[in-house]
Amino acid sequence: MATASVDRQQRVSGGLIGLLVGDALGVPYEFHPPESIPPADLIEFSPPPGFQRAHVGVPPGTWSDDGAQALVLLDSLLACDGLDLAHFAGGLRRWLLEGFYAVNRSVFDIGAQTSTALNRLGAGIPPESSGPSDERHNGNGSLMRVLPLALWHRGDDRELMALAARQSLPTHGHPRSQVACALYCLWARAALERRPDPWSSAVSRFRNHGGLDLFPGAEVQLVLDPGNAASARGTGYVLDTLWSAKEAVEGTTSFEACVRHAVTLGHDTDTTAAVAGGIAGLLYRTDGIPGRWRDGLRGRDLFEPLLAQLCDR
Repeated sequence: MATASVDRQQRVSGGLIGLLVGDALGVPYEFHPPESIPPADLIEFSPPPGFQRAHVGVPPGTWSDDGAQALVLLDSLLACDGLDLAHFAGGLRRWLLEGFYAVNRSVFDIGAQTSTALNRLGAGIPPESSGPSDERHNGNGSLMRVLPLALWHRGDDRELMALAARQSLPTHGHPRSQVACALYCLWARAALERRPDPWSSAVSRFRNHGGLDLFPGAEVQLVLDPGNAASARGTGYVLDTLWSAKEAVEGTTSFEACVRHAVTLGHDTDTTAAVAGGIAGLLYRTDGIPGRWRDGLRGRDLFEPLLAQLCDR
């Protein structure tokens, strides 16, 4: 039993740290098309000499909005012992205004849709309806942060799916984003449980444990469509991010190879690598994340106390 408990803690830690490392690894390469990304074996926190890095002035090993919002969610789950949407939304506003859970309180990357939603929150719109909900409002901002919910949650699959969808609402109100978050949480749960094929397990559990009742059928069909794999290209569209992460996870055999592959897809490199890195961390555990990246990750004082509480729980 002790060995199983240690393994689970290693996987939980690997998931959270994997998300943060993936995010930080992708930061300097963001906005570049794949043809301008360095070869995979040269992708590090500090890009090769001559590469025109994004976010000039941000020190290597710094996570962006992805990691900060994931920690805001984890902080809220632990503080409230549940998903309190008002408390969580307040944390997102604190991140925007005060740099809550941003390294050195520096907010340097925020999506346009998230910015709009957080300003709507500030104007008094409830978090259940502050997230824009038109079809064009399906960026990856709620997907990138949802992993801590799967690490924290103890209930059944249907409840996990419902909560994953609910945490999306403050910034991303369209059902497509909610379905993507729900499926990702089931994928993470299957990886944590060491299922042989975590993605297929997640899809089956989605279909069998209430996903078809919780969400519009057309959106479920769109998110689960295997044809998404052919068009995955690392952009900020929520389905592209999800399926690009799947490609990175399933097409590699180590954490290092996974997040590097995610970055080589270009475009929204930090988010693709964060989403893929969270799953890879669950699969390969903390000790599967290269030591140079674990040691080089900034903000340990921010995430380590939360991780200790999560593992104790």
